[in-house]
Amino acid sequence: MVYNHRVLTDEQKRQFETEGYLIVKGLFTEEQLAEIDRTFEDISLQVIPGHFEPDLQQETIDPLKRYPRVMHPHRFNETAKRYMLHQPVMDVLADLYEEEPLAAQSMFYYKPPGSRGQALHQDNFYLKVEPGNCIAAWTAIDPADEENGGLLVVPKTSTYDIVCPELSDSKESFTTHYVKPPKDQKVIPAVMERGDVLFFNGNLIHGSYRNKTKDRFRRSFICHYANSSATRISTYYRPLYRADGTPVELETNPNGGPCGVEYDTPYIH
Repeated sequence: MVYNHRVLTDEQKRQFETEGYLIVKGLFTEEQLAEIDRTFEDISLQVIPGHFEPDLQQETIDPLKRYPRVMHPHRFNETAKRYMLHQPVMDVLADLYEEEPLAAQSMFYYKPPGSRGQALHQDNFYLKVEPGNCIAAWTAIDPADEENGGLLVVPKTSTYDIVCPELSDSKESFTTHYVKPPKDQKVIPAVMERGDVLFFNGNLIHGSYRNKTKDRFRRSFICHYANSSATRISTYYRPLYRADGTPVELETNPNGGPCGVEYDTPYIH
């Protein structure tokens, strides 16, 4: 099914196509954001094997031991699934893809004060959506800026090939992979207000620095999507879902791509 252009302006579409990313405001109401707040506050007090495994007794210099990211909350929480399929977000994705979007993954990051960032990387290295590409919808639950470790993007790298990553600096990044940005492109901060949604292409190089504040979390709800014409995706992201919640099974894109099986670590990004 081909979607007609509906919710984005020509300028917005052009920015996504040329820069690789786009910030859209007003896709969530404050009431909806408050529901997300409550849902993940409740989750933060639990241990959910395979999805959220904090050390609730942790007294350490690494705040991510107490507040790790939540992986695939849509698989155990109906509120998370509903917001992964949030219609205003799906409408933007339909405009960007010009076809039906399929939801592949949900995550929630608490990123408490003092926590490490995430080295620069490319999402479709992990999702392996083919043909086509994944798109991320990164929703700021707290204001995100350079001080509390907001997202960093490297504009125009959405047209670059997927590259094999190098080893990241474990003192600054909680993930192990690092993609070096091209010399002719600068890393810039995506400064966002609560409720803003950043959409970006699966080849775009992006990441974040450490949360340098002493009292500000940088919570975010992040989902990844694929175009409905895709036929393959990494097995970790199956099944996918249509906007009405109907599951969709794509073929498994096998491990051991051009970078070798040692890079096939699930959920690394």
